[in-house]
Amino acid sequence: MEKIQVTHGETVIAEKSSMDFTSGSSEEISSDHGGPFKKSPAEKKLVNKINFTLLPFVGAIVFIQFIDKTTLSTTAVMGILEDTNVSKDQLGWLGAIFYLGFISFQIPNSYLLQKFRISRYLGTLLVLWGIVMCLTSLCTNFTQLAICRVFLGLFEAGTYPSLLIIINSVYRRSEQSAAFGFLWLSNGSGTIIGSVCSFGIFYVNNAYGIASWKWPYIIWGALTIVFGFISFFFLPDTPTSFMFRLSEEEKVIVKERVQDNGVTRVYEFKKNHVYEALKEPRLWLVCFSTMCNNLHTGGLVVFSTLIVEAFGFSKEHSILLQMTGGASTVVFSILAVIIARKTNQLYLGVAFSTIVSLVGLILLLTLPQGTIKLVGYLLAWAMNGTAVMLLTITGSNVAGYSKKLFYNGMNMIFYTLGNFIGPLLVFDREAPVYKTGMTIYCVANGAILIMLFLNRQYMSRLNRIKLTNPSDEVYEVSDDLTDRENKKFIYKL
Repeated sequence: MEKIQVTHGETVIAEKSSMDFTSGSSEEISSDHGGPFKKSPAEKKLVNKINFTLLPFVGAIVFIQFIDKTTLSTTAVMGILEDTNVSKDQLGWLGAIFYLGFISFQIPNSYLLQKFRISRYLGTLLVLWGIVMCLTSLCTNFTQLAICRVFLGLFEAGTYPSLLIIINSVYRRSEQSAAFGFLWLSNGSGTIIGSVCSFGIFYVNNAYGIASWKWPYIIWGALTIVFGFISFFFLPDTPTSFMFRLSEEEKVIVKERVQDNGVTRVYEFKKNHVYEALKEPRLWLVCFSTMCNNLHTGGLVVFSTLIVEAFGFSKEHSILLQMTGGASTVVFSILAVIIARKTNQLYLGVAFSTIVSLVGLILLLTLPQGTIKLVGYLLAWAMNGTAVMLLTITGSNVAGYSKKLFYNGMNMIFYTLGNFIGPLLVFDREAPVYKTGMTIYCVANGAILIMLFLNRQYMSRLNRIKLTNPSDEVYEVSDDLTDRENKKFIYKL
């Protein structure tokens, strides 16, 4: 790919860039002055400070959110089905119904994110869904579980949009793939740690007269409430948060970084940003790709323990083996980010993880029943690498605060649709292969490859138009321009 050299106010933006996110090493960007632009020692120090301050919050919140959402899967072999008289088909509905609450809150969530400080808003949501987790331990039938699952989805709905807009605001565009990768690593670690804890809890039966399946809801619910209070007061939700302890020199650097990422915090909701987004083919290509990617995410998250148990493992070992899915999530998320950064092509990161996931699903569909199918199960989780790249494609290529919020909100709606539909494609009568679900998941992966390739070509065309007609306009951070309004904004492919 040819090198693109464009200036963006005081900041230089280019397609070809590389950055070691964890170590804060130099970010090489081709400047229009002939040589590579490198981060100053002061900015490297600032990035490290941001990483060590913000990422523990991101990791903790995503970790607890993922555990809370997937506790239903592990408790499915710990007695919840028997104690509440829930069938395996009803389990699929409990998995799906979570996303009714999730999707119903996405549009209000985008509005509330614009109106309230994110730390206060997200902290409140954490406390509320922690309470719901605790109340779930008191459920005695399907209806009560369904109500709790709806409210759990409702209150968890604001998690990712809140964290995404923080990452979009704090990190440079070239840094965001690594930040989103870390976000998904927290999903994987949630699976690993949650599985180990659930394995231990499996043997704590009727402690204090409380059944084993209730303890995860009580423990994780209480921990979520604690995280909520901590986030309410201390979550660094803006580039200038007091938690970053910025020096005067760092405040100047932050201003430049904000101009680079194209996200300026404003409290006015701009309808023209929404209209612009709705008319863009890439919005729909990314959203439908997200939906397709989350079809088998939803199916695997809800039925993963039962699927692994069907390979021939005991109930307790099927819980412990959920660790392998978490480890697979971590590995493929990292690989997708590395490939995208080394090749400077976001689409190649998508192609790699989606193809690996497709191979895994085909193996689950075709291999004879037995422990060998665990290979297919592990490869299928590569879809999390695709999820990381989808977040990066949106985060790096959408500017304007209201437009960014709308894109994130729409993306979460389609994320929710995928997760809602996915478990409903897994029929108990087709156990243990679940042919219908696995076949549809395979087709969906093929569709992702096509749609995101079209999205890449569309953005490449927009880049050529902008480079053919260069603009001499000077933009300020406070302008809050969209990527289309800013004639110097170059899309990352």
